[in-house]
Amino acid sequence: MKALITNAAMALLDDQITNAAEKGVTDRFYGLIPNGYLLIENGLISAFGPMSALQENLANNTAMNQIDDAIDAAGRLLTPALIDCHTHVVYGGHRALEFEMRLKGASYAEVAKAGGGIVSTVSATRSQSVEQLVEGALARVDALIAEGISLIEIKSGYGLDIETELRMLRAARSIEAARPVRVITSFLGAHAMPPGEDMSPEGYIEKTCIPALRQAHKEGLVDAVDGFCESIAFSAEQIVPLFNVAAELGLPVKLHAEQLTRCGGSLLAASHKALSVDHVEYANKEDVIALAAAGCTAVLLPGAFYTLRETQKPPVALFRDQGVPMALATDANPGSSPMTSVLLAMNMGCTLFGMTPYEALAGVTRNAARALGISDSGMLRSGLRADLALWDVAHPAELAYRIGFNPLYRRIFGGQIT
Repeated sequence: MKALITNAAMALLDDQITNAAEKGVTDRFYGLIPNGYLLIENGLISAFGPMSALQENLANNTAMNQIDDAIDAAGRLLTPALIDCHTHVVYGGHRALEFEMRLKGASYAEVAKAGGGIVSTVSATRSQSVEQLVEGALARVDALIAEGISLIEIKSGYGLDIETELRMLRAARSIEAARPVRVITSFLGAHAMPPGEDMSPEGYIEKTCIPALRQAHKEGLVDAVDGFCESIAFSAEQIVPLFNVAAELGLPVKLHAEQLTRCGGSLLAASHKALSVDHVEYANKEDVIALAAAGCTAVLLPGAFYTLRETQKPPVALFRDQGVPMALATDANPGSSPMTSVLLAMNMGCTLFGMTPYEALAGVTRNAARALGISDSGMLRSGLRADLALWDVAHPAELAYRIGFNPLYRRIFGGQIT
């Protein structure tokens, strides 16, 4: 299949672009081509450039004259499809009553200690089959797809036993067969201590998390290993054995770190060359320097910051100064971030955390791919997957600027125009 998009304002989001002037790029910031074309062949980006070069390319490349589908963008904005690199969309039940508790003054930690929080979702999730978990997740996935998403990371972590953790990962894998979207799975068995279990955190990691991870890896259900390093969850020292097994299995790691307190998670993640550290509101300069040296991506999650009414913001200026890539994600989950809008996450990243619209867009494309260890998506570059979004806007900044407005015009997934 060959498809041609013409007359598009294209934001390449490619930080390694060469021959920018020749390609018609007028704004190196976004990699913006004001009026360009893009050719898709066999699901990949084959060529792109300014419309002024299209006729010459048509004459010199016979393949470009055999187009199966075409879109006249009529000046609309073309970007890489968006990526949500941190979600918990597979779960059972809801936690609306806890939302009410927090509004009455209870903190996230107080809700958790009272038996709410993560563990309150566990019983609902344990009671559901793979099919039921998929059915519940699809409504949330559909909301993300409707905003131009092509790739979603989905975590386990609401089972806290071997059987349910595996069932969650099987449900996550099943979503790819049900919808035109790619799914990356993260094993998050070290999310919280299971309710009603008389064992230490170290014992839980050894007797539940590690066996579950080994079985998930054996079944091909897991792409990365995650953990919740926090005062109400697991210490950095307690997560080390899990990360050691991940290294043994050849699986990359990532970590929820420094969300509510500074617990040493960032330094642990950096020492293990983690793909990402997520939340990081309480990360300090030592942490940021370590993350930069390790090549980690900082995933900022403004939905949880907003929902929990936190006041400690992630150190965006430090990340900029030290060259730590910043990604953005919804953190879609039933408790601390019941949000399924990546466009809203972009706006929140700007208004709450002080990111620029460019940083927000890079955060849900190029840097989100980096946070997942994905190299074939997130930019408009020849040879990458043709996962694209065509927006009914004129400038990339509009995507972060608007609130409660979805300007998606068309989504292209693997070269297929939807």
